[in-house]
Amino acid sequence: MIDKTAIIDGKAKISETANIGPFVVIGPNVKIGDNVTIFSHVNISGNTEIGDNNKIFPFASLGAEPQDLKYKGEENKLVIGNDNIFREYVTINPGTKGGGGVTKIGNNCLFMVHSHVAHDCIIGNNIVLANSVQVGGHVHIRDEAIIGGSCAIHQYSRIGQLAMIGGMTGIINDVIPYGLSMGNRNYLNGLNLIGLRRKNIPRKEIKELSDAYNIIFKNEKINENISFLSEDLKNNLYVKKVLEFINENKKRPICTPFTKRD
Repeated sequence: MIDKTAIIDGKAKISETANIGPFVVIGPNVKIGDNVTIFSHVNISGNTEIGDNNKIFPFASLGAEPQDLKYKGEENKLVIGNDNIFREYVTINPGTKGGGGVTKIGNNCLFMVHSHVAHDCIIGNNIVLANSVQVGGHVHIRDEAIIGGSCAIHQYSRIGQLAMIGGMTGIINDVIPYGLSMGNRNYLNGLNLIGLRRKNIPRKEIKELSDAYNIIFKNEKINENISFLSEDLKNNLYVKKVLEFINENKKRPICTPFTKRD
């Protein structure tokens, strides 16, 4: 069902099962999947692909030109998966030449009011961005992370799987998988134990992850500390993910308990 006041370019590809509300504007290069609900006054533009079962609330803007002075009109794209919720005033920009040209949103994510995702970001699955979260360009947020209200995430930052970021945190350092981070300039404040328990991860696995965390972050000599991990700890699935994250190529430093706090 398409409201008669919606302005939809004839070249747009829209599923017959989509519901489009009043005063929605949809550009020519937009693709919208099955059972998508778009409430009033939404703008969808650019080369934007939206999967199935998404809900897009009033005054959201998806696919508008990236806010990057280096952008000169080159071809780019915004790709959105399935089962996401975009609340009021959410803005998401497509990619740029400098970041591969694509911004990607996974499945089953919640973007609360006024949250923003900049160009060339990769947002995984089952992620929550609370109200007014601002995500800079080239950021990678991995599955099941939760970002507290009014957080600001510096460009090129990485946030690991199932990490928890406290409200009003300024992210300038990468947050390890399962990490708990907060602060005006973020520091590491332990593990997201509540999140781990809610995922029904066995107590033994959590204990081993906690033991590994205490060794890795015993002091500021992280790489040296890793060498002291036992083989049993190194073989723990969750510890492996932390170590892989630390050893990946990165633009930002790893957040630690010793990171300077402002």
